Amino acid sequence: MQEFYVPLKFAHVALALTSISFFLVRAMWAIRGSHLLMRRWVKISPHLIDSLLLLTAVLLATLSHQYPLTHPWLTAKVIALCCYIIFGNLAIKRAPTARAKTGFMLLALLTFTYMIAVALNKSPTPFF
Repeated sequence: MQEFYVPLKFAHVALALTSISFFLVRAMWAIRGSHLLMRRWVKISPHLIDSLLLLTAVLLATLSHQYPLTHPWLTAKVIALCCYIIFGNLAIKRAPTARAKTGFMLLALLTFTYMIAVALNKSPTPFF
């Protein structure tokens, strides 16, 4: 099973980059009030990408025997992921003004940056 770790990690990183890139595009469309957000593929694609991203994360955790609540850095990533989802939802769907959408988009990006730093450093406090 360990022979799958490297390809899975590559897929996870590629999906994370795809997810954040598409989030940025959708957030910009939301800030500008673009009708493109209403397209069917724009509504479906993030769910597909993020489901695959989560699947690769679960498989990597299983293969490496590292689990949230057991390893603090993974717990931090899961909590940050929940925050990222909330901020992203506010940025794209819920915030009432372009200014608020922009603020939540920036919070989502900061949270994503934190998740990357946690993953690279295997520490819940990667900046200290």
